[in-house]
Amino acid sequence: MSKSVKKIAVTGAAGQIAYSLLWRIANGDVYGKDQPIELQLLEIPQAIGGAEGVAMELNDSAFPLLKNIVVTDDVNKAFDGTNAAFLVGAKPRGKGEERSDLLAANGKIFGPQGKAINDNAADDIRVLVVGNPANTNALIAMSAAKDVPNERFNAMMRLDHNRSVSQLSEKLGVEKTELAKIVVWGNHSATQFPDLTFTTVSGKEIFNELDHHWYTEEFIPRVAKRGAEIIEVRGKSSAASAASSAVDHMHDWINGTEDWASAAIPSTGAYGIPEGIVIGLPTVSKNGAWEVVEGLELNDFQRARIDANVKELQEEREAVKDLLA
Repeated sequence: MSKSVKKIAVTGAAGQIAYSLLWRIANGDVYGKDQPIELQLLEIPQAIGGAEGVAMELNDSAFPLLKNIVVTDDVNKAFDGTNAAFLVGAKPRGKGEERSDLLAANGKIFGPQGKAINDNAADDIRVLVVGNPANTNALIAMSAAKDVPNERFNAMMRLDHNRSVSQLSEKLGVEKTELAKIVVWGNHSATQFPDLTFTTVSGKEIFNELDHHWYTEEFIPRVAKRGAEIIEVRGKSSAASAASSAVDHMHDWINGTEDWASAAIPSTGAYGIPEGIVIGLPTVSKNGAWEVVEGLELNDFQRARIDANVKELQEEREAVKDLLA
């Protein structure tokens, strides 16, 4: 018996991240290799031609699982019956623009999208916000979707998580698959806290064997500023790795994972983190939902780094309070 088609929405469909993301989705890397899908591509009116060109290329790739593509500038049409949504399109930060101005500008994008998701999406909708400032954009979209459970809105910390895995693997000379229990706490910003306190290599704890100067002075800031480093070297942003990490996040959210996978989810009070923000936490996915890894003992160093992220996210929330329904 064939499966019913799943509808996946992608915003900013003519952009660079989507150009990598859509081929991974069409190849079955999100739901699985036996799940037929439809793509619903949302763009602003002036970029519709680009999105239509992307749709033509996707069709030319002849993916067996891809049954239909809709290209639209109508948010209600884009999220009609949607089971999963990648909110990629966002306003980039302009020269000399304050973060508060950027947040306010993006609020005008993510608020209406949240309402359209509320009014049109399927009951099992999962929303991953990729467009920056991702955590607070997710909060804005979530607040506009009154009838959708809060936990259906996530922001992407998986890119930071994957960067952490890669950096540590290279440093220790071990396979990435040997590493476990890495977490990136906080905000997808320079404040984020990539935490190796609990990390294991092939089941063995390794934190006390790490070079702590490397950990605090090289590893943490390099992971946090990796995006800027790539722009400096490549001349363009890290679009392909962002797309790959978005696929990882959504795949694990839907299909489950026992490995720790950093995800920015609405705080429920775990680890004393106040509610009302979307924050990166240590998580596993069971039965299609993220669960926070509970019971970790935090030292003063960890707590200070986490508190800095909480403060920043609360300040961002304050900057957009007029947009929160």
